[in-house]
Amino acid sequence: MIVELPDTTTSKVSKEIVAMREKGGVVTLGRVLTLVVDTQPGFVEEAIAAANEASREHPCRIIVLANGSPEDDTRLDAEIRVGGDAGASEVVVLYGHGELAGESVSLVSALLLPDAPIVVWWPHGVPENPAQTPLGCIAHRRITDAATEDDPKKALLSLGSDYADGDTDLSWTRLTNWRIQLAAVLEGAGSEPVRAVTVAGASDSASTFLLAAWLHHALKVSVTLVEDEPGTGIREVIFERDGGNVELHRPDQVTAHLTQPGQPEQQIALPRRNLRDCLAEELRRLDPDEVYGEVLTQGLASCLSQKGVNA
Repeated sequence: MIVELPDTTTSKVSKEIVAMREKGGVVTLGRVLTLVVDTQPGFVEEAIAAANEASREHPCRIIVLANGSPEDDTRLDAEIRVGGDAGASEVVVLYGHGELAGESVSLVSALLLPDAPIVVWWPHGVPENPAQTPLGCIAHRRITDAATEDDPKKALLSLGSDYADGDTDLSWTRLTNWRIQLAAVLEGAGSEPVRAVTVAGASDSASTFLLAAWLHHALKVSVTLVEDEPGTGIREVIFERDGGNVELHRPDQVTAHLTQPGQPEQQIALPRRNLRDCLAEELRRLDPDEVYGEVLTQGLASCLSQKGVNA
């Protein structure tokens, strides 16, 4: 069910939520956090769909800020979505126009759940210094997505220079399965050290860039970054060792092939992760991701400066 409230106020929106609860008990689930989504009108439905799915695992109030044009007449239009049009709780969509187009905190403050953590997600466009934005200042966790930027590498470098505890990026979350597999490969490959690493992936893949930085930071070896055609994701990781290379190659973005000296080839399911799974993973933790912070602030710059990188 969707209730539309044109030309309204956040106070009226809050009262309507209470009235809907009293009338139908449609939002009676306990919520564990407030998820604030700061996006643009053209991306609202995509963001809501992912947030709804993630909220089934983490019941939350979802507040979507769809900033309109500052050139419009000043007004606030709102929607309240519950039941089949929402996830495990309610979704509040706020369309700010005119002077309200940039009034982020003032619009959401009356709708935040009391005594609950706040997570802010920017699904399209990485803000400059997320922790210092009006929304970032009130958030426990801040989720960006460098993959949506025209220059993902530049976006990651900017995030690294402004990193604060609680920041994370979905480009890092998309690496979870790769990191698990590569850690298992290294653990099972014996004690022979890795001399160098090659990482191959799309030239527009922020995850490929972060993977190279993570391996360089973790293994303290030279990393060569090979850039493929845009839109293809991560393709291959090669560990160079004296006893023979270990290769994890994913030719079709679904199944990876692991080859090791003296062992038969193995096939591993390694599909590209969807937005819902990545968002749900990030909502599972509210503490700082220390490994991500180290890779972003130390591994990234070090990876760029060392001679083995071909970026």
